[in-house]
Amino acid sequence: MATYLGIHGGKIQDYTTDPDNPITGEVWYNSTANTIKIESATTAGSWAAGNAMNTGRYDGAQSMAGNNSSALFAGGYTTTIVANVETYNGTNWTETTDIPTATYAFAGTGASSTSALVFAGQTPGSPATNATYEWGGSSWTTGGTLNSGQRYRRGAGIQTAALAVGGNGGTPPMTAETEQYNGSNWTEVGDLNTARTAGSLGGGAQPNTAALYFGGYPVPSGGALTELWNGSNWTEVGDLNTARQYVSGAGTQTSALAFGGGVIPPMTADTEIWNGTNWTETTNMSTARYGSSGAGASSASAIAAGGTTPGATNAVELWTGAGAPQTKTIDTD
Repeated sequence: MATYLGIHGGKIQDYTTDPDNPITGEVWYNSTANTIKIESATTAGSWAAGNAMNTGRYDGAQSMAGNNSSALFAGGYTTTIVANVETYNGTNWTETTDIPTATYAFAGTGASSTSALVFAGQTPGSPATNATYEWGGSSWTTGGTLNSGQRYRRGAGIQTAALAVGGNGGTPPMTAETEQYNGSNWTEVGDLNTARTAGSLGGGAQPNTAALYFGGYPVPSGGALTELWNGSNWTEVGDLNTARQYVSGAGTQTSALAFGGGVIPPMTADTEIWNGTNWTETTNMSTARYGSSGAGASSASAIAAGGTTPGATNAVELWTGAGAPQTKTIDTD
């Protein structure tokens, strides 16, 4: 009979705590818990509750900068427009320096909670703004001015190479405009094929040469559309299964997640995975919501923070996708 020693050439290791970075298939004995454990892959994606933000709000900077272990949530709407900013370290939320101007219905992007960009949106008592603010980890500085001020623009990319897409509130009322940021200035580039607002944009922590824009208003004509950005042009690709606006998202142009949103009313908890070609329905969020902010490097892991259920919420959900590593206890009874 084959043994673990014969197959792997070594005995099962004893640890007082689980190893920091186990590889898939690794088996070990946790002497503190008196259990045998294995690092395996998830067979289906799922949402789990994360620690709540300090301030419940919706329509904050979408998408958040970072990922589900290092994220930044800026601005939003409670019963009024706010400037609050919170950072996330994978466990807890911490209040930090406010954005210079209270803003909601705007865009954000960046690589982590220490390097981010927020732009466009609505400020108190004013038309849609074309302002940009850059975050350096402890303070905000003013960046280049957008060519067009819009609400519900969406962003992707990193602080020095970002993308601003779509929106409404300027001239014309709903836009297909796309702008690229080089760290100093915004330049108009190729338009979306269909003008819309309040969709979502997946670009991950990568430069502005690749992104995915999906969903948005008007519904149903624009609510299921998906377009792929190659650095110069948008191409229509496979539609979402559920048309919706105020949808949130995470990931990249080849591995993305769409969640929440809806046709108001009703809201939805629907979640879909993009594999680079098609959208597939998967496990729903725990709570239907729209206007949450999302972040994540791919469809394997993501975070959804805030939103309205209705009413501003501080609830956070964390996504672990199919194929992502997870530690399991082996039942030896």
